[in-house]
Amino acid sequence: MTGERSPTKYIFITGGVVSALGKGITAASIGRLLVERGLRVTIQKFDPYLNVDPGTMSPFQHGEVYVTDDGAETDLDLGHYERFIDESLSQANNVTTGRVYQDIITKERRGDFLGATVQVIPHVTDEIKMAVRRLDKGHDVVITEIGGTVGDIESLPFLEAIRQFRQDVGREHSLFIHLTLVPWINASGELKTKPTQHSVRELLSIGIQPDLLVCRTEHDLDDGIKKKIARFCNVEVNRVIESRDVSTIYELPLTYRAQEVDDRICEQFGFDTPPPNLDSWKAMVDRIKNPANGRVRICVVGKYTELVDSYKSIAEAFIHGGAVNDVEVDVEWRSAEDVEARGTDFLEPFHGVLIPGGFGERGINGMLDTIRFVRERKVPYFGICLGLQCAIIEFARNGCDLPTAHSSEFDLRTKHPVISLLDSQHQVTDMGGTMRLGAYPCVLQPGSRAHEVYGAEKISERHRHRYEVNPTYRKKLEEQGMAFSGMSPDGGLVEMLELPGHPYFLGTQFHPELKSRPTRAHPLFAAFIEAAVKRRDALRTTRGDSAGRDQIAEEWADSTAARTNGATVGR
Repeated sequence: MTGERSPTKYIFITGGVVSALGKGITAASIGRLLVERGLRVTIQKFDPYLNVDPGTMSPFQHGEVYVTDDGAETDLDLGHYERFIDESLSQANNVTTGRVYQDIITKERRGDFLGATVQVIPHVTDEIKMAVRRLDKGHDVVITEIGGTVGDIESLPFLEAIRQFRQDVGREHSLFIHLTLVPWINASGELKTKPTQHSVRELLSIGIQPDLLVCRTEHDLDDGIKKKIARFCNVEVNRVIESRDVSTIYELPLTYRAQEVDDRICEQFGFDTPPPNLDSWKAMVDRIKNPANGRVRICVVGKYTELVDSYKSIAEAFIHGGAVNDVEVDVEWRSAEDVEARGTDFLEPFHGVLIPGGFGERGINGMLDTIRFVRERKVPYFGICLGLQCAIIEFARNGCDLPTAHSSEFDLRTKHPVISLLDSQHQVTDMGGTMRLGAYPCVLQPGSRAHEVYGAEKISERHRHRYEVNPTYRKKLEEQGMAFSGMSPDGGLVEMLELPGHPYFLGTQFHPELKSRPTRAHPLFAAFIEAAVKRRDALRTTRGDSAGRDQIAEEWADSTAARTNGATVGR
């Protein structure tokens, strides 16, 4: 950007008609375009629920809990923000109604309001506006997504706050984007603009006039439809933006750029910046859509596979790892309980297996059976958090002659608690108080696979777990062939494990998926997909024609589709 930097500008994104239209992806895509224009951008999410954060919420209800470097447990949309703008965010980037009220009540008890009656206006709205202002420093643009849908009771304080915010800073420093739906009605064979008109009217009744409309639709919005929407919603025609489904979410910034969304934003804010250079982004999208190296099949055996959003960052990290290997990653999401019921023979067609994080005993036996299968059959394995802990338990039972080995999380009376709480954790009773959250350093063992993959001796990764590898059993596990290739700097905590004689068997206490980016795949995911490609190619060599085997695999997948909840990542 030329000349002096202007004061911080603010973009507010709201949604109407129905939920889950893609406000988070829209915010992230616009953020990417502005970053590519040389602007310093951050994105935050306002969630209207009363939980202080999503840390104690069920993954089946809320999806993945995304953890930032500073240990904040946040909404999964922050993962989209980080992946698109390639910036690490913090606790300040996710604000809930619960946190707002908690802060206000703390201030009231402390006497900060000098005896005043505490009310939604001005106290709650001022607290919300302060949350936006906290992100001013070091940023040209702050993008704020308002969770929920216009008309929801719980969203009203946030909408009132951003209405006031425009009065505070002026139109030249603020911009409202409203995401809405233009449905196709099969019976009449036409697009209907009434839902959008009513949604904007609802927003106007609150005192907010959108500056730009993003319209989700299944069909092209022709000039006539755009003019009609513009006329009834009081926006310029070139600010009515079509948003159709795309084959990969990483295509969306290209779609918005083609409609000059970033130009409209820069015009309103008076930014004098060069157009974005999206060549590398286009190349990445092309590798995702048109991989030159075929496909690999990965099985994820987890606890929350009925809702794939529970593992959103893992799904995205597979896309990134596939892109860097120029291969399509075909993922089947399998319930660990289903493995308990069916056995492990169904894993044979897969080129790699991953077990993700989770809490509680449900499905653990299915995970242990899965790990034994991949360890003995030499199938590439990647265990994350609980996946590492289960790998320890399985190896202790079947490789170290400790048949009753378990985690004290699942069996307090086990004679061999190979996974347990540390002594310092036993007296903590608050939910989350015993958690290791956020970024921690890890020292890698020279010559290990982990050291080779990272190409570094010391790394930093994000954690979200409670139980640790019991140091009492480390020596016995090492004597039987398990290598602890990543340790905390003081040598007290196991961070990574691997089996040196295995094609690819690696586990991490941390969550590497949280730091994977579309333009910078996490090295562990890239290496895991590379190992899966090698297994695929080896199977083709030893078993003959791959097309026949692919057909068998597809028939098998179709026959079990009702039980598998299968999905192709990014397609």
